[in-house]
Amino acid sequence: MNKSEIVELLLVEDNPQDLELTLRALKKANLANSIKIARDGAEALAFLFGEDGQDKRTYENGPRIIMLDLKLPKVDGLEVLQRIKADPRTQSIPVVVLTSSKEQIDVTECYKLGANSYIVKPVDFEGFASAVRDLGFYWLLLNQAPRIVG
Repeated sequence: MNKSEIVELLLVEDNPQDLELTLRALKKANLANSIKIARDGAEALAFLFGEDGQDKRTYENGPRIIMLDLKLPKVDGLEVLQRIKADPRTQSIPVVVLTSSKEQIDVTECYKLGANSYIVKPVDFEGFASAVRDLGFYWLLLNQAPRIVG
C-alpha cells in the first residue's frame, strides 16, 4: 500500500452538518490528514471489507481509528460495530461511537460489542469541536495501537 492510500481515520456519519463540523474541528486541530468518509453503514462496511466489488483492503496502514455514528441509513451503527469487532482483521481498530443518542441501552450495547469509547455529541459548536479535537488528539497521536496485519 502506498502512502496516498493510507487512511488514518474512517468517519462514518450521515448528517451533513455533523460531518462538516467534525471535519472542520479535525482540520483546525491539524489532525488526521487522511480521512475516509462513509455516509452510511453499508458504505463503511464496503470500504473495510471490500463488499463493493473492490479487492479486500490490506490492514497494515489503517484506518487507525473509526468514528462511528449509531443512527445510520442502510446498515445501522450497531451492526457496523459488531462486524468490525467480530473480524480478526479489524477487531483491534479503535472504534469511537460519536452519536446523539444518550440512551443507556445504546451505551451498554456498544460496549458489549467492543466499542472503545462512547461520546454523546455536544449540542453547541465549541463543545462539539472540543470533543472531536480531544478524541482525535488522543486516538491519533497519544494512543499506541497494535500493528494490524491482514
